[in-house]
Amino acid sequence: MTDFVFPPLVTPALPVRGRAARFPVARVFCIGRNYRWSADEPAPREMPAWFMKPATAVVPAQDRLPYPPGTGDFCPEVELVVAVGRGGRDIEPAQAEDRHIWGYAVGLDLTRRDLRQQAKRVGGPWEPAKAFDHSAPCSPIVPAAAGGHPREGAIRLTVNGAERQRADLSELLWPVRELVAMLSRSVTLMAGDLIFTGTPAGVGPLHPGDVVCASVAGISEFSLTVSH
Repeated sequence: MTDFVFPPLVTPALPVRGRAARFPVARVFCIGRNYRWSADEPAPREMPAWFMKPATAVVPAQDRLPYPPGTGDFCPEVELVVAVGRGGRDIEPAQAEDRHIWGYAVGLDLTRRDLRQQAKRVGGPWEPAKAFDHSAPCSPIVPAAAGGHPREGAIRLTVNGAERQRADLSELLWPVRELVAMLSRSVTLMAGDLIFTGTPAGVGPLHPGDVVCASVAGISEFSLTVSH
């Protein structure tokens, strides 16, 4: 038995729809711009940029959404989340769904947007803007074996009942299978990895007391209240 200097952290995990077992989270990869934010935006020639959040940023999306410290511009971005069940390197896009994707969820990529803008101006890292506590709330994972692999369906976010973001999964500039393949060419994917696949246009700030509702048709929906 390994002797640790202090007890190791409990592995972050998400509930699984229809099962008692939970999905253990290994790493969190977040894809940058992957929807058109304007009608005249040209088709991309290169794969999107990506960044990471710690696994400890992942929390079940339920009830409260804590307003983080150090920001005055706290923004939610609704995204389809891919749950990897089998890792690999140099994965072929055609094999991603059948061999590697375990399921799907709805998540929020939460951002301290003022810190991100500051980082962009000075060429600094994005971690202060993206990798803070509770910055990746997720719905329960829906196993692909039960729900299939979604290629279309509305993705939507409202704040206090007013629609802020809406698109269709068919409008992803790079489909899920291509994102899995792209990441696997850079790192060896692991079982338990989550991939946030990008957000539609319509990013705006939240305030304490706001009610945020996020959904992807056929996957899940949830509602959170922003708290102090």
